[in-house]
Amino acid sequence: MLFFVAHAEGSLTPRPFNNKITAAFVFGDSTVDPGNNNYVKTLFRGNFPPYGKDFRDHVPTGRFTNGKLSTDLIVSYIGIKEYLPPYLDPNLSIEELMTGVSFASAGSGFDPLTPQISSVISLPKQLEYFKEYKNRLQSAIGNRRTEAIIKEAVFLISCGTNDFVVNYFTLPIRRKSYTVSAYQQFVLQSFKQVLQDLWDEGARRIAVTGLPPMGCLPAVISLYSRNAILGRGCIEKLSQVGMEYNQMLQNELNSMQGRLAHLDAKITYVDIFTPLVDIIQGLGKHDFDEVSHGCCGSGYLEAGFLCNPGSFVCNDASKYVFFDSIHPTEKTYINLFMASRPVIDSLIQD
Repeated sequence: MLFFVAHAEGSLTPRPFNNKITAAFVFGDSTVDPGNNNYVKTLFRGNFPPYGKDFRDHVPTGRFTNGKLSTDLIVSYIGIKEYLPPYLDPNLSIEELMTGVSFASAGSGFDPLTPQISSVISLPKQLEYFKEYKNRLQSAIGNRRTEAIIKEAVFLISCGTNDFVVNYFTLPIRRKSYTVSAYQQFVLQSFKQVLQDLWDEGARRIAVTGLPPMGCLPAVISLYSRNAILGRGCIEKLSQVGMEYNQMLQNELNSMQGRLAHLDAKITYVDIFTPLVDIIQGLGKHDFDEVSHGCCGSGYLEAGFLCNPGSFVCNDASKYVFFDSIHPTEKTYINLFMASRPVIDSLIQD
């Protein structure tokens, strides 16, 4: 891991496998939003301290963590650039755009109701931005070069947690209409439409992240534990829902890969559930001092504007699995990246 971190901070060459990846495009929620919500009228922002306290120059960029996101680690590993910027940053150059951006928005989800709750960017709107992006690039460098970039690009989707944690299990609206299994199917159908739209826009190398063990998020433990102070174990019921959804998602991705393999498709599932469970409950927990509450504030419920410049902050975030009550620390993202390396390698190899 020390070698990887040194490599990520240093030169971007040589590229692993001498891959031909041109760019990375990311869609989803706060796990992959580097700051798009800075440009949206929403309370779901992370562009103030203590967020970014271990980022370059200690700058809060809008990333909901102390340092880098997993997508920053991935683009650095591939050899594209050090950080993946937010598409809505008005200062991005054409050169920066050409190597990829994130369209993700903290608080978003596959269920159309989820982004409405938080007044953030929906997945269909993120796809609209991608189409706008393509038009901007075509105007600047021409259709042929733009198509070549899209063809050899990696596409990453990380979304779904808010649909269950913020929407289904917290608000009564969806629970009135859907059983848990019916809602899992509903979210999956919404995801399939996103995937189809990306395919139609030229995406061929697509990685999709499953749900985390939702019952292990500090905020979820605080809300659902019978004793939120002394009983800080994971809420297995919610994690089980995520595990079931992940299996359905994996089956769908395998099916789509089988149908489209002859068209040069590389559609793959990224498991974050298993490595996170190991970090929190398994052998990996020995790498951390705190696994059930975040570094910011009490670590029980603070996230977003509740984790702010006035909050108490732990001295060493690398000893914590979570930075606030929902989002992982940079060290956790590094561990998840390392666990997903085989999948990333298969995606970028020809």
